[in-house]
Amino acid sequence: MEEINFILDTAKESMNGSIAHLEKEFLNIRAGKASPAMLGSVMVDYYGAQTPLAQVANVNTPDARTITVQPWEKAMMQPIEKAIIIANLGFNPMNNGESIIINVPPLTEERRKDLVKQAKAEAEEAKIGIRNARKDANNDIKKLEKEGVSEDARKNAEDDIQELTDSYIKKIDEILSHKEAEIMKV
Repeated sequence: MEEINFILDTAKESMNGSIAHLEKEFLNIRAGKASPAMLGSVMVDYYGAQTPLAQVANVNTPDARTITVQPWEKAMMQPIEKAIIIANLGFNPMNNGESIIINVPPLTEERRKDLVKQAKAEAEEAKIGIRNARKDANNDIKKLEKEGVSEDARKNAEDDIQELTDSYIKKIDEILSHKEAEIMKV
């Protein structure tokens, strides 16, 4: 029984990992309103080393359409501006001498639909991760049956894993529908 609980815990951990990964990926899909996470992938040339933007400046969102980047060193203004342009995020940074201001343009209908497709693809990847965790757990349980675990215990464990799988797939669908609504909201 202890082995079965361990297999279930391992499967649950793996499924939680899939959900966490999906949520992290969804942060990168912008839904029209400004967020510091939009600049999360920007790497700045900080005295010869590629450094994440968040480690050389404060990134804030004073309102839903603006991102401000306040470098900790004045000398970093140009490298940060250049890094944002190189990151090819579709932003046009403006340098006012004190900070860098980025106006986040509203999304077009076509762009929204593309982002929904991207979100659906990410959700499908997460579901594949969940199903792989189920398959691994079921294989481990079948191995236990060969080592003497009863058929009833095996069937119960497989039912538990299927329940777990269904609940995580449902959770992914809920996260996806929330993200879709967020993207399509004008």
